[in-house]
Amino acid sequence: MRALFLLTLLFLGVTCAKGETLSGTVTGVADGDTLYLTDKQSGIHKIRLLGIDAPELGQAWGNASRLSLRKLVYRQPVQIEWRHRDQYGRLLGKIVLPGNRDANLLQLEAGMAWWNRKYAYEQTNADAIRYREAEFVARKKRLGLWSQKSPVTPWHWRYANPREVDKVKP
Repeated sequence: MRALFLLTLLFLGVTCAKGETLSGTVTGVADGDTLYLTDKQSGIHKIRLLGIDAPELGQAWGNASRLSLRKLVYRQPVQIEWRHRDQYGRLLGKIVLPGNRDANLLQLEAGMAWWNRKYAYEQTNADAIRYREAEFVARKKRLGLWSQKSPVTPWHWRYANPREVDKVKP
């Protein structure tokens, strides 16, 4: 089944057109897949991590996911590889830490987020494959949120808990 998925990605040509790169320092972490970056040119940017969806703060593992991302990126110089903004004005991008480490991927590897299959078409082939595999391994090892018997996806949790603050995330 995994092999079929990988071949499908390659044949469909899942690509992410080369976007822009923004450099700055992470000055805040809202949750496990959203942060604030401050750069010298234009100030503060709200960034949504592309390719992952972390538990909401009100759901199981939500705070742990936020703390995991904070530990990775807070006050770190990073680069954001982004292509466009979402409907809420957030930059959608991959967070690249010093040493060329992908923070989005690290969240998946730690079991702190789901790979967001719905938006795989916005990723490069290589990233989509890496993210899918990272989630698979975290599930298999029962890391983080995968230690739960039946973890609830953030999109299902948001649907069941339609608070005003949760309507901001796709």
